[in-house]
Amino acid sequence: MNIKLLSRVATSGIIAAGTAIGLTTLDAFVPVDLLNVTNLGQSGSNQALAQDVEEDTNVRVYETASPAVVSVNAGDGSGSGSIISPDGLILTNAHVVAGSRTVTVRLSDGREVQGDVIAFGEEGLDLAAVRLRGQSNLPYLRLANSGSVRVGQRAFAIGNPFGQFQNTFTVGIVSRIDQDRGLIQTDAAINPGNSGGPLLNNRGELVGVNTSIFTTGSTAGNIGIGFAISVDRVQPFLTAVREGSAPTVAQTNRPQINRPPEAIAVNGPIVRGNLGDGSNVLPVDNSYFNLYTFEGRAGQQIEITMSSNQLDAYLILLAPDGSDLTQDDDSAGGTNARLATTLPANGTYTILANSYAAGESGDYELRVASAGSTPQPQAGQPTVQGQQPRQQQQPTPSGVILQEQGVLSPGGPTLSDNSLYREHVFRATQGQTVTVTMESTEFDTYLILVNEQGEPLEQNDDRCQQQTPECRNSEIRVTLPQTGTYRAIANAYDANGQGRYTLTVR
Repeated sequence: MNIKLLSRVATSGIIAAGTAIGLTTLDAFVPVDLLNVTNLGQSGSNQALAQDVEEDTNVRVYETASPAVVSVNAGDGSGSGSIISPDGLILTNAHVVAGSRTVTVRLSDGREVQGDVIAFGEEGLDLAAVRLRGQSNLPYLRLANSGSVRVGQRAFAIGNPFGQFQNTFTVGIVSRIDQDRGLIQTDAAINPGNSGGPLLNNRGELVGVNTSIFTTGSTAGNIGIGFAISVDRVQPFLTAVREGSAPTVAQTNRPQINRPPEAIAVNGPIVRGNLGDGSNVLPVDNSYFNLYTFEGRAGQQIEITMSSNQLDAYLILLAPDGSDLTQDDDSAGGTNARLATTLPANGTYTILANSYAAGESGDYELRVASAGSTPQPQAGQPTVQGQQPRQQQQPTPSGVILQEQGVLSPGGPTLSDNSLYREHVFRATQGQTVTVTMESTEFDTYLILVNEQGEPLEQNDDRCQQQTPECRNSEIRVTLPQTGTYRAIANAYDANGQGRYTLTVR
């Protein structure tokens, strides 16, 4: 049985990764790259071999790429950049050099060279080009082929975090690819000052330009979610630069935080809201979002629904520590979103009521309820036309830790084999033996159990060997090694699998 490489979609807050822009209003489940390990419970020698191979790859990528990564000082802000031609053409972010005609570039060997800002991306694309003066035979990065990036592959970032740690190297995976917005999501650590630096594949080729990070609190530090502009968008920009048709004035869009979080109650009245002018704006895609908070307790089962007939609803739920619990696009039917999960801890949870695409606006309804209860609309409030009926979740049977229904639908998060998945969170104690089952009559299920450190404990495809529909259900039975939060990954066996399922933890 081959082990799948996990990916994730995670969102908490957002700031620009370069110090020219900051936003602090707004995880830490980090998947592990198992690096060709094909069975759980490997011997020590196999684990050591995998670690040696991984370290060799890290060293090779860094030694190949780091000579071509530079620090860019634009006066009011600083960031990073990549040399992409021997004569000193540098690729960076527009927000790093906006407002400057000349910049100071520190090369990897310590030399400082003056550069001229010669071009910017169109329609707010956060890219810029700098030409160094009087240079030749410089080390440079090669660009990966368009369409070559895959979810689950290793990702490497090099940059100048906080403007003082030049050529810092970090490693992660590609967590998600947003083709519509031209963004690569990664958990490779990037921080303020990394803006404009490269995101690399395991051949040391540039697959993206780091542009922004999600964070919580006011520290503007990395918590595992970053975005890079995909090489698919970089290639046309560079063509325009070389043809002389790229804009010479910055057109970047500034992030806007216009509306603070609104406190709401579980099982309280339905909340009616509007996304549009006056809402918060995500600079990575220019989509609108509003923030809501509620008080939750460990083990509480809740359901959140966002419905609208005017926009494509997107929901994100953050834990009290800012980590991403779950998010959804269309599970409530049509373009309505629905989250159903068990809360892992006591504290204040944050909901992002978001639109899927840039500029989508309109009215919506938001419902937050405990499992088995029905939130009541406010007096005189109409329901949203076209809203799908919400399924009632029954009280959890005795002996059951968690029981949730879910839907794997197109557009949801995927693993490295393009199979759909959803996460379900539960808490348990050390030495406790649990049985996790995933059942569906609509597709071949695949189940993965992961601990707090993001390490897969066990996984299963078919609970039995016979060729019957029941055997396409999955089951894991394991004695838990520690007290804490666990994630059951409800997955389809292949990229064709989709439909409704029930996940139970006993």
